[in-house]
Amino acid sequence: MTTTSGPEPVRIIDAHVNLGSDLAIPPEYINEQAENAYHRLAAMGQPVKRDRIHDRVHAQYQDHDADRLVKEMDAAGVAESVLIVPDFTHVADAKLTPVELAELHAGIMRRHPGRFRVLWGVDPRAGDEGVALFERCVDELGFQGMKLYPLAGYSPSDRRLYPYYEICAARGLPVLSHTGPGWQALDFTYGQPLLLDQASRDFPGVDFVMGHGAVTHVEEAMYLCGYRPNMYVDVSGFVSVLDPDGWQHHLNRVFKLGLNHKIVFGSSWPAFRLSATLAQVVGEFREGSTVFAGIKRSQRKMIMGATIDRLLTGNRQPAGQTGAQ
Repeated sequence: MTTTSGPEPVRIIDAHVNLGSDLAIPPEYINEQAENAYHRLAAMGQPVKRDRIHDRVHAQYQDHDADRLVKEMDAAGVAESVLIVPDFTHVADAKLTPVELAELHAGIMRRHPGRFRVLWGVDPRAGDEGVALFERCVDELGFQGMKLYPLAGYSPSDRRLYPYYEICAARGLPVLSHTGPGWQALDFTYGQPLLLDQASRDFPGVDFVMGHGAVTHVEEAMYLCGYRPNMYVDVSGFVSVLDPDGWQHHLNRVFKLGLNHKIVFGSSWPAFRLSATLAQVVGEFREGSTVFAGIKRSQRKMIMGATIDRLLTGNRQPAGQTGAQ
């Protein structure tokens, strides 16, 4: 009998994934993604047809039960993924009602036990009905946090969100808020990380994760991470980084800022499915790669899964107990 010894494998949790389904993602977004791909390829002189590009992009959003995603996770060595469910109610038509969308994601958690956690999307304009639905998602469906998409037309420090933050504080739930650009038709001024500052001060017991914060508005996001104990960033969207040295070198520079306990891995999958496989993307985060050159293994473990696992489970309190305010 032979035995092997070595460091414990890094457990990977992808903290920023969307369900690749046109039941969850509005057709407007999918069409815009297809148009962007078409114009980019055409500008590069590629002989592409618009209809063919649209068909290929829309085909990526037919994974309604997440079976394809699980296969991709298995191939990439991803143990769990966090499905984020933005609330697009005020900017796009949807195929499902909010209740139906919540049930769809709850069904995926049941279908693939132990593989997914869900952050439910809210909008401050939903009123008491939205607050009640969020409570149900957390208490009955087992969702583990909240997702904000401020580009839909609000500040993440909007006081109409405070009832949601109270729920998060009472249950130890994190909040992931989109930062940076998004759909072309939306107001990018709501994507500034500093808009979260007031909420982070008013709710010091709630952990806020700035989605894409290590990719866009990097200096501002890392500044907040350095001086606000409850502020974090994820690296999602890294494939689209505008850096002459490539996204791998960009992330390596971010990881050398000394704030790796505040950074979490996220792929923004399946947005980049036509460019690479998830296994190829995750493979760039192996130990000793350009991405992690000079970064200690203990910090790599935090980035690739330990920190988001702690935020999703380590702070959780029974309903009714209020977090620090």
